[in-house]
Amino acid sequence: MMIHHLSNSKLVKVLLSATVLILALAANAQDKPALRILVGFPPSGSADTIARQIGNAMKDDYSSVTIDNKPGAAGRIALQQLKAAKPDGQTVIILPSGPMVLFPHVYKNVGYDAVKDFTPISLLARFQFGIVSGPSSNVKSITEMLAKAKTDKKSATYGTPGAGSLPHFLGVLLEQSAGVELTHVPFQGGAPANTALLGGHVGYKMDVISETAAFHRDGKVRIIAVTGSKRDAQVPEVPTLKEQGINMEATAWFAMYGPAGMSAQTLAKIEDQVRKAVNRPEVREQLVKLGNEPVGSTSQELATIQKADFARWEKPIKATGIQLD
Repeated sequence: MMIHHLSNSKLVKVLLSATVLILALAANAQDKPALRILVGFPPSGSADTIARQIGNAMKDDYSSVTIDNKPGAAGRIALQQLKAAKPDGQTVIILPSGPMVLFPHVYKNVGYDAVKDFTPISLLARFQFGIVSGPSSNVKSITEMLAKAKTDKKSATYGTPGAGSLPHFLGVLLEQSAGVELTHVPFQGGAPANTALLGGHVGYKMDVISETAAFHRDGKVRIIAVTGSKRDAQVPEVPTLKEQGINMEATAWFAMYGPAGMSAQTLAKIEDQVRKAVNRPEVREQLVKLGNEPVGSTSQELATIQKADFARWEKPIKATGIQLD
């Protein structure tokens, strides 16, 4: 009987301990806030895919992580929602650099102040662009392209995913840097621009490298230069513009921002969380697969990069005379 009594006592203690543990875990879960990550583009795109990777890596820090797609107006609808959100660290956005460094120059009424209305949290990843020679141009280097453009202006046409896109302004920046005249041909996205390039309707194309890397490897087109400070892992055999004597560099990036007014404590906490998320091996692997270079910067580093890129793109954008409503 004594043995039976002791066993019951131990059982009661185990049950009590388990109950205390469950209640503690439940209380801890309730103490964790929920995180909402806004994405201004439809599901399955680059911004959405990156947001889901980052969000999944941050899920242990929150009671829940929700990816909230708010597509429209090239990401500006989502930014309006972020602008109106409470600065409690529970609503953030992941977006490409365009809305922060291009749109204020391009749109007459962009609807926000890219500096005053938001809090930089972390630059997640960088990506660069490729300058691509098509079958009709038969050009093998940026030097050949520029020399040919000076003597045969009709051949100096380049396609992009659209007027006002970053690749469009990349072409303008190249014109200014190299002292040549190129003719921009906008398309409704990267795929139609590829079709035109392959069909010989434009001599060149400027776009993110992942759009044409497969065609380059198959020998259907040739990426003749990449625009970053170093060669790209997707096409390591392709030299940079600077390696070919063109003193020009142009990259873009994905970053996380919060609304204005976040406290230093709140900012420091989420900055630390997202930087740890970016540096997880599985996240870095996915970012690289998407053609990005993982970064995971500090808030101050992102603010500095945003300011520099804003200034860098002002001149080529104004040179086009483009102003959108």
